[in-house]
Amino acid sequence: MQHRTLGSQGLTVSAIGYGSMGLTMAYGPGDEQEGIAAIRHAHDLGVTFFDTAELYGFGTGSNEILVGKAVKDFRDEVVLATKFGFDLSVPREQLGRALNSRPDNIRKVTDNSLRYLGVDHIDVLYQHRVDPDVPIEDVAGTVKELIDAGKVKYFGLSEAGPQTIRKAHAVQPVSVLQTEYSLFERDVEQLFPVLDELSIGFVAYSPLGRGFITGTAKPAGEYDATDMRNIDPRWQPGNFEKNVDAVNRLSDLAAAQGITVSQLALAWLLTRGEHIVPIPGTRSPRRAEENTRAADITLSEADLAAIDEILPRGGFGARYAQMPTWI
Repeated sequence: MQHRTLGSQGLTVSAIGYGSMGLTMAYGPGDEQEGIAAIRHAHDLGVTFFDTAELYGFGTGSNEILVGKAVKDFRDEVVLATKFGFDLSVPREQLGRALNSRPDNIRKVTDNSLRYLGVDHIDVLYQHRVDPDVPIEDVAGTVKELIDAGKVKYFGLSEAGPQTIRKAHAVQPVSVLQTEYSLFERDVEQLFPVLDELSIGFVAYSPLGRGFITGTAKPAGEYDATDMRNIDPRWQPGNFEKNVDAVNRLSDLAAAQGITVSQLALAWLLTRGEHIVPIPGTRSPRRAEENTRAADITLSEADLAAIDEILPRGGFGARYAQMPTWI
């Protein structure tokens, strides 16, 4: 497994990471033992970067507890990332707009995450979403206190814009920004000059377009009632058919190379910069192996040109019904 350095504070991780959100939320009911097996198999294949969040357990800690169980036997070999920033006291349907990055809440969430994960420090602590009611300088200052106390090693931001990144970085160096990025979603590329200037790494979440790029997408309404894809704009009539066609064309290109379309998509992300690490999520050990093998694939200039011809500006439809605001 290749490794990549994110930021200039010493954070080094596997070129392919693992995102755990789908184990407990957003994609219908999950199976804990299958999720643990997927995480452990990914580690066996060289993955050292595992991503969770307070939000993924809706305040119960279920996702962090699952990840903690999975990595318990090799915790010192991996990098664990988690996140704070939501007000989980509100009903679930309101979570997308209920933010809380007050210093007291950051401290409380961090202590909870340490307990749920069963660790003595968190490797990467992200602000999950920018809270317009709390100055980012206060957020960065609080994380700095946690770093100085030994509870956290590195500071990350998620879905933040250039102004926020610069202000936070001036208080506590930001090691990594996490935002959606895939063949379907390219908007974040506008932030890459700022990341390069400040030597900040980048983590791509939903690198397979929430599973659409795997070639297994079904129309909205055919998923479990708790599955977010039922309301995702890319799955709606008009967009869905165009995205299916694009994935079919990508699949033909991948098949000509003897790889899967998922591996093609992940290998493409790895060509976008040495500071970029995708974190595909899966509940399947077999899929975890498929994703991890993408790090061994080299795409030619002809391959990249063919991909750009199929999806020159990304997929069809917004990535969220309610888009995050970059500040």
